[in-house]
Amino acid sequence: MKLGVYNAIFHNRPLAEALEVIAAQGLTGIELNTGGFLPPVHVPNIDEILESDIARDAFLAQFEGTGVGIYGLNCNGNPLHPNREIGQKHAEDIRRSIKLAARLGQTRVVTMSGLPAGDPNASTPNWVVNAWNSAALDQLDYQFGIAAEFWKEIDELAVEHGVKVALELHPQNLVFNPASFRELLKRAGTSNIGVELDASHLFWQQMDPVAVVRDLGPWVFHAAAKDVRVNPNAAIQGVLDNSFRKLGEDEPRTNLGGDEWANEWPKNSAWDFVALGKGHGTAFWTEFLRALHEVDPEMMVNIEHEDTELGAVEGLEVAAKVLIEADAALQASLAATS
Repeated sequence: MKLGVYNAIFHNRPLAEALEVIAAQGLTGIELNTGGFLPPVHVPNIDEILESDIARDAFLAQFEGTGVGIYGLNCNGNPLHPNREIGQKHAEDIRRSIKLAARLGQTRVVTMSGLPAGDPNASTPNWVVNAWNSAALDQLDYQFGIAAEFWKEIDELAVEHGVKVALELHPQNLVFNPASFRELLKRAGTSNIGVELDASHLFWQQMDPVAVVRDLGPWVFHAAAKDVRVNPNAAIQGVLDNSFRKLGEDEPRTNLGGDEWANEWPKNSAWDFVALGKGHGTAFWTEFLRALHEVDPEMMVNIEHEDTELGAVEGLEVAAKVLIEADAALQASLAATS
């Protein structure tokens, strides 16, 4: 397996320094953010790279001798957002990322399916959580129609550039589980649109990431290693707890496009994103890697650090130790049965 890290945790460091930290953990790859919800901090000259071989070669030269290569591009966002300021920008980021991937010799772009409004006159995205009523199914039919048209276009671009696009199965997106992915696949008829398997977003929905990998099989194009800890308050509030707080303009906050911002996480949360091992031990991650290995022995699996209890480097150290131990256990078991 190819083990790396998503670079968002190092956006406050120069790329060269980030590569040093990653290599020191025994990891060999970096997944680069190239737009969407977050700015492309480590790839600030995308347009120049797309046009100039000199700029492209200079960018790639930064990785030479570091022991760390590029393990895919990431532009998570909402390309189907009804606010054109957000939706159109995120959609264009996906197009540019596909072209950039081809320029950089990459074959994977990670993003999200996006989420449209619930009807043509609405101005905000609307996620159907439980379609028990007929109106909700009508809404989903409308939303999948929008999504199919967009992703068919993106698929054609991806095929043209020899790139596969991996949709993160992320709640508050139209595609968030195998059933919704297959619905998009059926409607859009795509070939190069698959799935990024981030275990964390499955855990809190009470899904089994290993079972999901085996269910989707070759449609799993890419993977993320991030853990979840379910807390005691889940027994009272459930995993759909919405006790978030809107941050004020005078507080540090992350812009998600237009005038949308990330909220403060619930204080007594039902669940939390944590470093690998704090929610599920090495034995689980060994089986997760095993399932991915069955799909593709060269699968790129990148750590995504969002554990607020640990700093960037500390959290990466914890996660890398577990992931590397899991990979070693997998390789030992494969060797024993060969």
